[in-house]
Amino acid sequence: MFPQITESLAPVSAEQWNRLRGPDHNPFLRHEFLFGLEKTGCTSPAHGWSGQHVLLWEKPGNGGNLLGAVPMYRKAHSWGEYVFDHEWARAWQRAGFLYYPKLSVCVPFTPATGPRLLIRNPQDADAVRQRLIKAAIDHARALGVSSLHWLFTDEADTQALETAGLLRRTGFQYHWRNRGFADFDDFLASLSSKKRKNIRRERRRVAESGVTITRINGAEMTDARWQQFFAFYLDTIDTHGAMPYLNLEFFRHLGQTMADDCFVIFAENKGRTVAGALFLQGADTLYGRYWGCAADFHSLHFELCYYQAIEYCINNGLRRFEAGAQGHHKLARGLEATPIWSAHWIADPGFRRAIAGFLEAESHGVEQDMQWLGQRSPYKSA
Repeated sequence: MFPQITESLAPVSAEQWNRLRGPDHNPFLRHEFLFGLEKTGCTSPAHGWSGQHVLLWEKPGNGGNLLGAVPMYRKAHSWGEYVFDHEWARAWQRAGFLYYPKLSVCVPFTPATGPRLLIRNPQDADAVRQRLIKAAIDHARALGVSSLHWLFTDEADTQALETAGLLRRTGFQYHWRNRGFADFDDFLASLSSKKRKNIRRERRRVAESGVTITRINGAEMTDARWQQFFAFYLDTIDTHGAMPYLNLEFFRHLGQTMADDCFVIFAENKGRTVAGALFLQGADTLYGRYWGCAADFHSLHFELCYYQAIEYCINNGLRRFEAGAQGHHKLARGLEATPIWSAHWIADPGFRRAIAGFLEAESHGVEQDMQWLGQRSPYKSA
């Protein structure tokens, strides 16, 4: 097995790369998604993202099959990652050292769990994982960066990285799990009376406001519709005082290259489109990504971003719905606290010991939070 570092995914064919995605068909790991970010300038050195992707080839000289890969970036900051290490950066800089640049293994701007050690053949998984980890760490040492971070790793990759000596970090998000519900009413019946009544009231308020809901598949999204959705996206960014990581060209690219993996749910009122929410779909998981609105309607955010998504999952037999980062309000709407992981390689031994101590203390707090949230599950059986 022969590793290569490439700054761009352009030389790698979509066919080669997509064979590494695994059975869950995670949409964010598609070549079309990752290269789309690069091609449209969302990930670029000018924005603090420089590709340093690890490729593992069957033969020397980048020959034979692509056996594995790691989507990796040289970062000049920590924005767009959603695993927050700003305090680590400040502490290291107060000690008189440079935290940036660092390396991050991730899907940019996407807080969704998935493989980060991408592998062609499952029977070779252990050997390929070990080789990819070594290649990434060797490259980190060669660059002289302060650290290497693997973000939103799945369970298998987290275990492999921890076995290789990296520090595990645990957090949680709110995910919805399909318990074999026959329909949305069956889902509601599984909730406590208070939660069930609240959801019915919120859905009724949306319907009584005269709002109608339309789901448009990626293949049916016109350029005018993408412009409409992009305006909603920018409105949300502006409302929260955030920075727009994505541009209109990326959303257009998404519709052109991943039409079967995405759809947008729009809300209409009196002939006017007033809100929209974007979703991407894997083999058994629906991912909620961005939403925005041009008018205020009571509970519309919950309807578009959660209830429509849950209903879609039930009707299409999907196992899980991930609604993105943060949001304690999701608990009351059927989503439950679910662990997420990252793994961290720290170059300096002393700094590594300090980070390890921090993570140990943090993990106890996360465990207590999840126990507290678990005791307040919206489901009757809890």
